[in-house]
Amino acid sequence: MKFSLGDILLIFIPISAFLYFGAFPPIYVFAASVLALIALSAKLGEATEEIAKHVGENAGALLNATFGNATELIIALIAIKEGLFEVVKASITGSIIGNMLFVLGASLLVGGLKYKQMKFNPHAAGMNASMLLIAVFALMIPSIFFNVGGTIGADGTTTPIHKENLEALSIGISVLVILVYLLSLIFSFKTHSYLFRTKEEAGVEKKWSKEMATAVLVVSTILIAGVAEIFISSIEPIIHEFKLPEIFVGAIVIAMVGNAAEHMTAVMFALKNKIDMSISITIGSSIQIAMFIAPLLVLVSAGMGKPMDLAFNIFEVLAVFASVLIVNELTSDGETNWFEGAQLLVAYLILAVMFFLL
Repeated sequence: MKFSLGDILLIFIPISAFLYFGAFPPIYVFAASVLALIALSAKLGEATEEIAKHVGENAGALLNATFGNATELIIALIAIKEGLFEVVKASITGSIIGNMLFVLGASLLVGGLKYKQMKFNPHAAGMNASMLLIAVFALMIPSIFFNVGGTIGADGTTTPIHKENLEALSIGISVLVILVYLLSLIFSFKTHSYLFRTKEEAGVEKKWSKEMATAVLVVSTILIAGVAEIFISSIEPIIHEFKLPEIFVGAIVIAMVGNAAEHMTAVMFALKNKIDMSISITIGSSIQIAMFIAPLLVLVSAGMGKPMDLAFNIFEVLAVFASVLIVNELTSDGETNWFEGAQLLVAYLILAVMFFLL
């Protein structure tokens, strides 16, 4: 029997549990849990690829993004429970820019080195572009409201806005954005599904049955929930021990671990010249995080009695806005190459350095 690297790394699931319950130093717990999450994300990505063979690429890309973001959602909920709101917001930002710049960039780079010119569906790219802009708009409004809002008195002093108003605005925007996201699914899967169809491969080999792939998805997600609890427990001690900026840990470290499934699957599809799938997974995941995961966290956190708002700091908003502009420009012509992938990776590294130095 042939084992992949992802299969071998599954051994870190019990290892991370052993280190956690054995009260070993946080750095060991952190390293083992990261490797376990990467292994589980790889297995999750493998399962979604198999399901895509049964249900089609468009639905497969949505499933990959959804279950890939399950890791992000679980980690974020646990972090909210621990009161790490800034880390959660940074991880949302990092996931959005990480998918758009790092994962898509890596996919275009490796795929472009193998295939000189790769073409993709311009209709899907156009809808993604508009959805990304709406997502940025939805994230900017509460941030501007929080940072610029307030009343100036006769003596020139500024009275800040009430936290309750910011929370109410965040909840209202969250409901509306989730509604738009659900309408986009109806548009792309029902009323205008013909615009998003790609040429199906005849006689594609199915390694697993649909039931088997679904079972692997469910089991992987359950295990991810357990390992994520261990992972988050090691974050705060490491932040203090190594004096790392919370925004860097959330935007780069947690985001990279949380989106490991998309990283591996998108690159794998690019190597097979299925760049439509790579774009659908990466940009679709960014849209889902901004327009479903982040708003859902706001609503769930309010129900938990630990409300999180959508007021991001100016650096996070600018990072997402710049990423959207760059990606929209590079995906506007329906074809791509390795150099555009390199450009996206450089843009990501610039933002990573900024987050580290904040």
